[in-house]
Amino acid sequence: MNCSSKLSSMAKRRHLIPSFFFLLLIFLTVLGVIVPVFALLPSLHSHSQGLFRHHHDRSNFNKVHTRKFEIDDDMFWKDGKPFQIIGGDLHYFRTLPEYWEDRLLRAKALGLNTIQTYIPWNLHEPKPGNFTFNGIANIVSFIQLCQKLDFLVLLRPGPYICAEWDLGGFPAWLLSKIPASRLRSSDPGYLQWVERWWGVILPKVAPLLYNNGGPIIMVQIENEFGSYGDDQAYLHHLVALARGYLGDEIILYTTDGGTRETLEKGTIRGNAVFSAVDFSTGERPWPIFNLQKEFNPPGKSPPLTAEFYTGWLTHWGENIATTDANTTAAALNEILAGKGWLMVEQILDSIMEQILVMMYWITSLISLRMIMMHQLRNLVTLTMLNMKQFEGLYKAFSNSNFHHCNPLAIRRVIQHYSGALIPSVPSNNEKIGYGPIQLQKVAFLFDLIHMMDPVDVAVSEEPLSMESTDRSFGFLLYTTEYVAKDNDDGHVLFIPEVHDRAQVFLSCSSKNKGVRPTSVGIIERWSNRRLNLPNTRCDSNTLSILVENMGRINYGRYLFDRKGILSSVYLDNNVLHGWKMIPLPFNNLNEIPRVDFFSQIAQSRLSKIIAKRGLEAKFGNISGEPTLYSGYFYVDEANLRKDTYLSFGGWTKGIAFINEFNLGRFWPVVGPQCNLYVPAPILRLGKNILVILELESPNRDTVVHSVDRPDFTCGSSKSNLSQQLLSHQHSVGL
Repeated sequence: MNCSSKLSSMAKRRHLIPSFFFLLLIFLTVLGVIVPVFALLPSLHSHSQGLFRHHHDRSNFNKVHTRKFEIDDDMFWKDGKPFQIIGGDLHYFRTLPEYWEDRLLRAKALGLNTIQTYIPWNLHEPKPGNFTFNGIANIVSFIQLCQKLDFLVLLRPGPYICAEWDLGGFPAWLLSKIPASRLRSSDPGYLQWVERWWGVILPKVAPLLYNNGGPIIMVQIENEFGSYGDDQAYLHHLVALARGYLGDEIILYTTDGGTRETLEKGTIRGNAVFSAVDFSTGERPWPIFNLQKEFNPPGKSPPLTAEFYTGWLTHWGENIATTDANTTAAALNEILAGKGWLMVEQILDSIMEQILVMMYWITSLISLRMIMMHQLRNLVTLTMLNMKQFEGLYKAFSNSNFHHCNPLAIRRVIQHYSGALIPSVPSNNEKIGYGPIQLQKVAFLFDLIHMMDPVDVAVSEEPLSMESTDRSFGFLLYTTEYVAKDNDDGHVLFIPEVHDRAQVFLSCSSKNKGVRPTSVGIIERWSNRRLNLPNTRCDSNTLSILVENMGRINYGRYLFDRKGILSSVYLDNNVLHGWKMIPLPFNNLNEIPRVDFFSQIAQSRLSKIIAKRGLEAKFGNISGEPTLYSGYFYVDEANLRKDTYLSFGGWTKGIAFINEFNLGRFWPVVGPQCNLYVPAPILRLGKNILVILELESPNRDTVVHSVDRPDFTCGSSKSNLSQQLLSHQHSVGL
């Protein structure tokens, strides 16, 4: 072979060698990929061996180490493995942050591994554009604490939450922004406020989603919407908003009553949103779970009851609600024995610190969620909720709406079916009674009105609602002047619509300035009546009407519940004009600063009265006029700073503060609640100041007792309030 031929042959071999190795590399690469793929695909035989292995293998194929929580094969799956949810609700906004960890550890002692909580819009945005996420409103810190203690989290951001919470979580200022018919709808005027709120809250919680490294595994859309309306455009808009902020990985879900009608109205068909149900202890669970399957795609319906009630609420004037523990345990056992998941509502007794509990169970591998709410429901206004199923029938919840049921029976059922080792029950936090607290009368409420900032006083020809005066809670004082000739029968006052309880006072406008206003009666929403006014022999009369907001309706078609006088006021069938509206700013737990005007005044005057005892005589023994009282007690040592209760036996009705912290409403003459709970974190080492506003008649000895236990024996089911409510129900044909 000549030189040129050799060169040509070598060139060809050089060209073929890299080509050969290139083809070999391609072949090996393809083989290396295809072989593992087929190795991961299960045979028909392996699939028939069980769903667990199939789902586990498929998940490994997707992402071996990716955090993922999902629904498949009618089960919940966590990181490719079936997950048994055993959990419940602990509402951060019902418990002081200092007690969050204590309550979560008690949830552990029930065998829970998941915590569910609502987010009340009105807590976080008390005024338009004024957002707060500190203290009791620090939702991020609460969720992070749940993760630290190895809980998963289910989040219920509303915007409507029900939750036995004022206005179902809506801010009261919404009532002055949009018409009544537009709440919970696709109306653009309402949705613009929702979009702004979710534009704040959802980005805050997005980093805490499970796929982002956090504990949140599910997020609820609205709440029991099928019991309210059927606006599918509204629900779809909420889903689009949630997906925009939270992404496509998170499970969105709805919760509706276990009937075809509510599920038809409240669920969102398709793969985008999981449909859960709720029902009470007395209902048969499995027919409802079977119905639930019709509203979820095949394989996407783990039987979840998001609210399984084992008790009910207590309204003022009723006996305290109780639940038989054995009945509850039997109902739970029936569901768990059938491998169902549910959430149960009940109250833990003293062994679990009297935490209000709602237990929720979920699906085919015995997943349980349980709502736990601390008895700090004392806190006035936001927690003083009201329900009304029919116009004219209004019932205010008592401060501590416990769902009484022994938690040990529940714990035993969970222990039996969970198979996991449940931590021992923590010892009870010690309660202490600090003894009698002697109070001094420090001021009549009406004497402080002149100290109010004039810019807070609204003037109008007709009465304005509380919301129209830019106030949400507390009291609103209405005053007007009139001239009326004396007659033998006096005069008749009529207010067609007042929300919720009005105390009426008369005084002379021009002369006898030193004479106290005279209490002439009470007009209540649930027993509206005409009130006879006496002759005063005054040239001109001042009519003062103090209206108390006892809480907004949180559920049903009468949700749009404004407060104050909502109609004209008639004297002898003539309309009274020329009104002043004076808000009384008893601050709420979500208002910043927390310092309360009237508490400050009471504390200041108490010091003067103690220094000059003779001033006490000027008040006399008048009853029926709202009066501020104040006193104090000492906590001498840090280790004696314990939870306590204030007993209001002998008092009539009012609200109480300790160290300017609003404890809530007392009404022992109606009951059943006698005592207000005082959590230890609000107490100080040394002197603690108690201030109360008594609306009617005080305890004869003006004393309040600090005791070491709750008491629900005050009033009677035969009380005047109960009789009035019953009479009204009969009158409207209920």
